[in-house]
Amino acid sequence: MRTDYPIEIKVVVDYLLEESEPRDNYYVFDYHVFIYNNSDKDIKLLSRQWVITDGNGHKKEVKGSGVVGEQPCIKKEDMFKYTSTANFSTPVGSIYGQYTMQVMETGELFDAPILPFRLAVPGVLH
Repeated sequence: MRTDYPIEIKVVVDYLLEESEPRDNYYVFDYHVFIYNNSDKDIKLLSRQWVITDGNGHKKEVKGSGVVGEQPCIKKEDMFKYTSTANFSTPVGSIYGQYTMQVMETGELFDAPILPFRLAVPGVLH
């Protein structure tokens, strides 16, 4: 399956201090995902696959249909944004994975890689 389709994925992470309980080893983060369709064709996000790793190296794989309860269509030269939440038992973790997408016009499937991004309590890492 192709992985070179002109899709750009950016992630911005926020630590949620008010929802976290560091004394109980519970750290909550929002991550805001921006998916840019830099192609000349409309696409649909069909599914996601994440590998979530905490600060101790424990990995969890998450697969599912769409994102935040939908399978969005992203028009050519447009962007889709969503926000999700992750929690860890360590003050730092990371996530990477891929979206499986479909070119609406042709039905062609392709994978859009999500490069690793870090979720960390501010000041924990130098």
